[in-house]
Amino acid sequence: MATIAGVVRSGQLASRPGLIARTPSGVLVVSAIASIQFGAALAATLFERIGPGGTVWLRLLFGSLVLVAIARPSLRARSRRELVLAATFGLVLGAMNLSFYESLQRIPLGVAVSLEFVGPLTVALLGSRRPADLLWVALAAGGIVALTRTGGSHPLSGVGVGLALLAGVFWGCYILLNARLGRVYEGVSGLALAMSVATIAVLPFGIVDGGAQLLSGESLLLGGAVGLLSSAIPYTFEVEALRRIAPPVFGVLMSLEPAVAALAGLAVLGQRLAARELLGIALVIVASVGASRRARSSPVAV
Repeated sequence: MATIAGVVRSGQLASRPGLIARTPSGVLVVSAIASIQFGAALAATLFERIGPGGTVWLRLLFGSLVLVAIARPSLRARSRRELVLAATFGLVLGAMNLSFYESLQRIPLGVAVSLEFVGPLTVALLGSRRPADLLWVALAAGGIVALTRTGGSHPLSGVGVGLALLAGVFWGCYILLNARLGRVYEGVSGLALAMSVATIAVLPFGIVDGGAQLLSGESLLLGGAVGLLSSAIPYTFEVEALRRIAPPVFGVLMSLEPAVAALAGLAVLGQRLAARELLGIALVIVASVGASRRARSSPVAV
């Protein structure tokens, strides 16, 4: 789920830690993917205590606190149009995370990420007039059919599938808005404002789901860990990797995310997938790899 690599793609760069600067870019990207997906798996363990809404809110809260401390964004220096852009981006960010975490409560992590990947895959193929790209569309469609076909002893939740696809729609919107945000704001100031808006917007859902448990020590500790794994660590790694790696290569590596999500779901949550679901994930990965190699710019995860 969602890293913020698009911010870097748009020119919002950070400092280069020495050790990270010496790490191969491919290792950084794969490590970022693992951090994101194991962070999502850890988040799922919080659902029983504070629900998806509470978990999303804690993730956004810790992420916004870190970014605001780093960027110290100024509202006075911005026009109304620029502030509306950041606010819109924040609402999309909040809706994307909330719908994804709600889907994660209902369907396995690997399946949810694969379905959500339809968003960046669609963005990667937008405007393409190459007949060969229809192959990637067909493969992705086949993957979705394999993932969502009911049957077996544990059929997928239709609501969960719908929420994962909705998260993919918001992911696609996130990518498109991110490009505009990067042209307007320097550094991570725009993202800091957007994440602050997202934190405020998601707060009512967090209160309804989590109530007083949001402020318990265990919730804050695990919520901070989710924020670290899902935002701070992958963001830092991708910032450096995107300085040195070609966008198509980055897109291909990011296409591994559904597979890593399935592994994280198995390792942390004990979610075993049927052969049909594994086939669906494989088809989505192949479609994403193909689209990434053909598109001018790769799909970017949040």
